[in-house]
Amino acid sequence: MPKDTYYLTAHCPGSLGTVDVVTRYLHEQGCYVVEMQTFDDVLSEHFFIRAEFRPPAEQPFDEAAFRTGFAPRAAGFAMEWRLAASHDRPNVVIMVSRLDHCLNDLLYRYRTGQLPIEIPAIISNHPDLQRLADWHHIPYYHLPVSDDNRAEQEAEVMGILNECEADLVVLARYMQVLSPELCARLKGRAINIHHSLLPGFRGDNPYHQAYHKGVKLVGATAHYINNDLDEGPIITQGVEVVDHSHYPEQLIAKGKDIECMTLARAVQYHIEHRVFLHNDKTVVFAS
Repeated sequence: MPKDTYYLTAHCPGSLGTVDVVTRYLHEQGCYVVEMQTFDDVLSEHFFIRAEFRPPAEQPFDEAAFRTGFAPRAAGFAMEWRLAASHDRPNVVIMVSRLDHCLNDLLYRYRTGQLPIEIPAIISNHPDLQRLADWHHIPYYHLPVSDDNRAEQEAEVMGILNECEADLVVLARYMQVLSPELCARLKGRAINIHHSLLPGFRGDNPYHQAYHKGVKLVGATAHYINNDLDEGPIITQGVEVVDHSHYPEQLIAKGKDIECMTLARAVQYHIEHRVFLHNDKTVVFAS
């Protein structure tokens, strides 16, 4: 994979020339397109494009000049656009409760470089995973929460996010419902993971409920948070077939594995600027 690539992402009303305005400008700048994906939503009449490109090797890439040159061309199509570098490492704050499988998986991918991110803080409403954070030399904030102190606790959470200059928040099995105010402030930059069992099983012991109903599919959904519990815009999902031979403990283990993979994939898609959030729905250019 070539190093030092850049992402140019844009969306705008669908019209003739939207692909050309991007590809022509990249060609004029001597940029080599590594990957290009587009989608024209005929229902909303909206166009989406993502180009990953490598600048000319002969001289340093001038991001400011690139932005200045592209801006008037994008304006002609009412494009909302963004330029980002693949070598940038966004600040990702992880929130977790007691279950450690998703946190542990993300920390492993962070430690080995599979996820090119920085983790400036881990926030939890329980003290249980302090040692795991300490081992990775990541500050761990234990912020207990109840109905009596929820507003104060969320204010502390927001203070930490601001101090860390968090680009993304990952709820790695954070078992608390966020307030509408916090959901609004984190719109488009907070990812949650939850199990996906069909039919839906809520409350305690969902896998035991699923076992007694003879569940045939176990899965997980990663989505951006909103004020509707577990119903935010979906980024990615994972699923595996199971049958009568899977006891509750095996369903739980399989579910945890799927949650880890699905959450990590969602984080990867987000930091690689593969996800467009448009009208509370996602357009995702999968890798």
